[in-house]
Amino acid sequence: PNVARMRMLGAEVRPATSGSQTLKDATNEAIRDWINNPEDTHYIIGSVVGPHPYPGMVRDFHAVIGEETKSACQERFGRLPSHVVACVGGGSNAIGMFYPFIENSEVQLIGVEAAGYGLESDKHSASLTKGTDGVFHASHIKVLQENGGQVKLPHSISAGLDYPGVGPEHCHLHKTGRATYVGVTDKEALDAFQRLCKLEGIVPALESAHAIAHLEKLMPTLSKDDLVVINLSGRGDKDVYSVAKHLGYDLGDKG
Repeated sequence: PNVARMRMLGAEVRPATSGSQTLKDATNEAIRDWINNPEDTHYIIGSVVGPHPYPGMVRDFHAVIGEETKSACQERFGRLPSHVVACVGGGSNAIGMFYPFIENSEVQLIGVEAAGYGLESDKHSASLTKGTDGVFHASHIKVLQENGGQVKLPHSISAGLDYPGVGPEHCHLHKTGRATYVGVTDKEALDAFQRLCKLEGIVPALESAHAIAHLEKLMPTLSKDDLVVINLSGRGDKDVYSVAKHLGYDLGDKG
C-alpha cells in the first residue's frame, strides 16, 4: 500500500533487487547511487542510520514527537511521564521521542527491539541486545554480525524493524545506561496488535505493536502514580494483509 501511494503521488519507486531486499539493501542501493551521481542525486533517509550528519538531522526533525509529548504531559498532568516507551529498528521514532527527555533523569526511556522468534534464536533484529561493535552504513554502531564481520540476515514480522543495525545515538544511550532496550517477539507483537484493535479500535503499525506489547511486561512493576507514554509511531493499514496472513484469515473471503 505504501508503494502504491507513492506512485499515485508521482514518485518513481525502484525496488532493491540485491541481497535480502530489505531496508538494509535499500539503504545500500540509495547510498551507492548517491555516491555515483553526486551532481543530481540527493540522499534522503527517514531513519537515524547512515553517515553523519544524517542521524542527527533526522533526530532533530523527529524531536517534535518528544517535544509535543512533553508539553502535553505538563499541560494535562502537571508533570513529566515516569516512563516513555518506543519501538526501535533503526530508531527514528524512538530517538525523536527520547531526545527531549534525555536531560530529565527521572524519566525512564525504554526502547523495544524486534526479538522475532526469540533472542536466543537466529531470527531477530535486536541489534542493541544481541549485536556487537562494527561499522555499518558509515557509522560505528551495534550490528548483528558473524564472527568474521559478515552482517547477519535480520528477521522481524515488521518490515520497519527488519534492520541489522541501529542509530548511533541509541548505541550511546545504551552504553551510558540512559535508556533501556528490551525485546518483544513476533507473537507478542501480533497479540498486542489484536489487543489494541479490539480494546481501543485503533489499528497500529506492527512496529508500534512491539512497544504496546512491552506494556504488558512493564505493568506489574508500576505504581498507581506512574505515568507511561507509548509512542504509537504509525498506523497499521500497510500491515493488515500481513497480519491477516499470519492469523490464518482467508483473504479471498467475500463475507
